Amino acid sequence: MLILALDTSTQSASVALLDDSEILCEININLGVNHSVIVLPAIHDLCRISHIEIGNIDLFACTRGPGSFTGLRVGISTLKGIALATGKPVVGVSTLDALAYNLVNSDMLVCPMLDARKNQVYTALYRTKPDNILEIKEHERVVDVRDFLSNIDDKTFFVGDGAMKHARLIHDSLPDKSFFASRIHQSVRAVTVGLLGEKKHKKGDLLNPDDLTPAYLRLSEAEISLFHK
Repeated sequence: MLILALDTSTQSASVALLDDSEILCEININLGVNHSVIVLPAIHDLCRISHIEIGNIDLFACTRGPGSFTGLRVGISTLKGIALATGKPVVGVSTLDALAYNLVNSDMLVCPMLDARKNQVYTALYRTKPDNILEIKEHERVVDVRDFLSNIDDKTFFVGDGAMKHARLIHDSLPDKSFFASRIHQSVRAVTVGLLGEKKHKKGDLLNPDDLTPAYLRLSEAEISLFHK
């Protein structure tokens, strides 16, 4: 089964092509360029390099949030358009699940953090079970960093741009219990999105393209302003 996977939930973007769990090709971009400019050309290059027609893709997978409001809209709308044109199914993957999966071999708690601004982060807590399965210990949410850290009482691996932004606070709050992933693991990779998408496919957890919507976890600034008028 050929899987095209995509992530545009943060500043970086990533696209990948997999054959079941075998990685065929991946393109990662972190140039600070608007995702709407680079995503379709990246998908085109991915298929050209791999000599695979887009119509031969069996499954499309992408992160659905949390993350950048604009980035998520670009990724999801792009994938929905391709899926509708080809008539193939889609799966949505949690951005935090994909980020946590970078540390799936850890024997500590894993805490992915994405910057949500205003001293808040999108975050959750995971524990690795046998066979490299991530068990959710604390469900994803948007929360004040200090409040979230106050409830952690075990050694924890932190990963993501939110963890990097608040690294000093995390270390000061958990001096003997906080550990940070290396730079190479700090970004969401489309390969991981594809692998998690394959797992969802095996469970039958598929979506029609129209049902693939962003999971923002909170209102956008425009929506907040509208509701407070």
